[in-house]
Amino acid sequence: MPTQTAYSQKAPSRAEVNTLPGATVLEFGTDWCGYCQGAQASITKALEPHTNIRHLKIEDGPGRPLGRSFKVKLWPTLIFMRDGAEISRVVRPTSATEIAEAFASL
Repeated sequence: MPTQTAYSQKAPSRAEVNTLPGATVLEFGTDWCGYCQGAQASITKALEPHTNIRHLKIEDGPGRPLGRSFKVKLWPTLIFMRDGAEISRVVRPTSATEIAEAFASL
């Protein structure tokens, strides 16, 4: 099953991410990743009630500085941030409930 929205090949710099106001969810992965494809339904379901929260879907991989700066090792990784600071993260989510719990930390 293909992802609904493609991962963006253009990523903001870490400095730009650190200055984002309010709540932000960074989602790191790739369009060809089976784990990423499998998690999309849960991610979409968990995001539905949070239309006011910025969601950036960033393509990750070797040589991608933003993912490296967050020490992303597995995909998908969702990083929940408030005012540029990491609050929580979910790695390879298996349910919308798991993601919703991370939203509660925001």
